Amino acid sequence: MQRDFNIFSGIYIAIIVLISIIVIGVSGYMMIENYTFSEAFYMTIITISTVGYGEVKPLSDTGRIFTAILIITSFGTFAYAITAITSYVIGGFYRNYYKIFKLNKEIEKMSGHTIVCGYGRVGEMVASELKDHGQKFVVLERNESRFTRLVETTKWASLRGDATKDENLMKAGIASAKALITTLPDDAENLYVVLTARELNKNLTIISRASKSTSVKKLKIAGANNVIMPDKVGGVHMASLVVNPDVIEFLDHISIQGSGEIDLEEVAFTDLPDNFKYQTLGELEVRNRIGVNIIGFKTSSGEYIINPGPNTRLIPNSKLFVLGNSQQIKLLNRLLGIPPKK
Repeated sequence: MQRDFNIFSGIYIAIIVLISIIVIGVSGYMMIENYTFSEAFYMTIITISTVGYGEVKPLSDTGRIFTAILIITSFGTFAYAITAITSYVIGGFYRNYYKIFKLNKEIEKMSGHTIVCGYGRVGEMVASELKDHGQKFVVLERNESRFTRLVETTKWASLRGDATKDENLMKAGIASAKALITTLPDDAENLYVVLTARELNKNLTIISRASKSTSVKKLKIAGANNVIMPDKVGGVHMASLVVNPDVIEFLDHISIQGSGEIDLEEVAFTDLPDNFKYQTLGELEVRNRIGVNIIGFKTSSGEYIINPGPNTRLIPNSKLFVLGNSQQIKLLNRLLGIPPKK
């Protein structure tokens, strides 16, 4: 926040110096020329503002020397004050400061949100995807220029600060957050964020970026639930477009949670209506009733089953993975009473 401090301190200094000159001018005219307070104040103002009005009363030689000194010292102060205030108002800092103030108030009320650490290329994509899926999130960025761009170009909740420091994670609401994604370019910093976040919130879902394969195991030991290597994922994806182009293009058309033509939705046991719970997939008949396909099932023990059979029973802590077009997913959400994604 060094730039913020410099701008504010510049304005404060300009105001203090300006007031000091007015006090000196009023006191000087009252002592040297025996002016009343109103006469001395008026004479001081027209002098330091160089408007060119006539003298209140004829000045003595001492008074003229005092006036000349007052003009010389006040001219630079006025220019400095105008420059400082112009930078604050016209430069957009005031507007951004007010915007940040409002966002900070919103962050204080947040719960069940995701904290995105870092607003580089990966972090920006993460935040954009979360926004598209109607998820609440806070972006934590320490770089001044990237943070300024974030504030000026988006309405996303954001904070300026170092994600490796406990106090900044606390400001981002880590105690009430549901997930944290750290996308910092340095693996050591990501490791520190993971360790800190896990200490502050034991139940937090933590996803970390990694640049080196040797860092993956360390990040998981530190407490990360998942570790992603963007370069590796991108390389595998490009190679797969050569080996299985049609399969990969089809998968690229599948969107997560209702934002595309073909959607993949996860349905937790707790999201199901009471009359759906503890039933088998065959008893639900969602394929016949809605048209969606149940392509996966996660058991209560965390095991994944591809194309689960009709005898698979829905029990606590289990999840369904459902594939369908956007209209079918909307019908499913209405059936389950799940509000539409924003």
